[in-house]
Amino acid sequence: MAAEIHSRPQSRRPVLLSKVEGHQDAVSAALLIPKEDGVITAGEDRTIRVWLKRDSGQYWPSIYHTMASPCSAMAYHHDSRRIFVGQDNGAIMEFHISEDFNKMNFVKTYPAHQNRVSAITFCLASEWLISTGHDKCISWMCTRSGSMLGRHYFTSWASCLQYDHETQHAFVGDYSGQITLLKLEQNTCSVITTLKGHEGSITSLWWDPVQRLLFSGASDHSIIMWDIGGRKGRTLLLQGHHDKVQAICYLQLTRQLVSCSADGGIAVWNMDISREEAPQWLESDSCQKCEQPFFWNIKQMWDTKTIGLRQHHCRKCGQAVCGKCSTKRSSYPIMGFEFQVRVCDSCFESIKDEDRTSLATFHEGKHNISHMSMDISRGLMVTCGSDRIVKIWDMTPVVGCSLATGFSSR
Repeated sequence: MAAEIHSRPQSRRPVLLSKVEGHQDAVSAALLIPKEDGVITAGEDRTIRVWLKRDSGQYWPSIYHTMASPCSAMAYHHDSRRIFVGQDNGAIMEFHISEDFNKMNFVKTYPAHQNRVSAITFCLASEWLISTGHDKCISWMCTRSGSMLGRHYFTSWASCLQYDHETQHAFVGDYSGQITLLKLEQNTCSVITTLKGHEGSITSLWWDPVQRLLFSGASDHSIIMWDIGGRKGRTLLLQGHHDKVQAICYLQLTRQLVSCSADGGIAVWNMDISREEAPQWLESDSCQKCEQPFFWNIKQMWDTKTIGLRQHHCRKCGQAVCGKCSTKRSSYPIMGFEFQVRVCDSCFESIKDEDRTSLATFHEGKHNISHMSMDISRGLMVTCGSDRIVKIWDMTPVVGCSLATGFSSR
């Protein structure tokens, strides 16, 4: 069922501790059980499984439950041992897991959506079950009565969700590339604002209520940090993945962001430094360096008897430039560009060698990652995806500290 890989050597990359295999289709979600050597998984094969680590070091299923529809999302509340599983048919089912994690009892079904459930959050204080789905809506239901409290519809599929339990604000990412901030009330809600910055669908969100930072990952391979608490509209762009960013987790204690992409890339970003905002791209009818006309500037082309040029943009200054004035490429990590991007020739000369020093580390998960979850207190991470394999990682070598004590090894 599962193989123990090896113990925890000290190295500067994530250490693969275990591989858990057994699902017959893609694994939609995997969560580490706090304070236990256990994992809960939900898959497209319509099964929920609880895996416990045996004395042999292998993970074996202690609970195996078959659902009526493929499992698409999951939330687990450890203190009450309640698990909520969203399905492809739009329903969410609640179960209660026994103290020894060997039995799971059905509690109730919530008719939350008309289509596939994409994300679930449970708030114990209000007894609210909040979820998003491919029926283009966010819904919130009362777990005491099982009744629907409210719904809000978007123009496209709602793909991911974060919720601030104290302020009752919900962040919803959708397939149009937009993030909507909502204030949820008992039977109604209000739209606070919308955030637009990605060029592809939003695939993952993470909200840090302490620093009031929102992180979003998207199919455009990028991550944006939105400084909500700063109230100045500050955003930071992070580009280092080569496929869509499927999952993100911010470690508030060490000021690091862990992100995973569909091609198996695992990145750890240093957010404990003063980063620069990427500039807005400027618009111009001619190159802002040599003043040669772009190809749509017919008047200047006629007046100067020249052929129009294609427009490009310098990633460092944002100016509209032609190809001849932007022949160089450079990384510029302080602005989030971890791989080489187009810069104008003058900006290239201004970038020093030390400016190219990477501010993130990149690692290979060596499997498709569609979902990731971390037990921050133990520095553990679990990844899963379409290859039906669940991997458990020790992340402490790359997050650089014992998170439980806050002791930094750097």
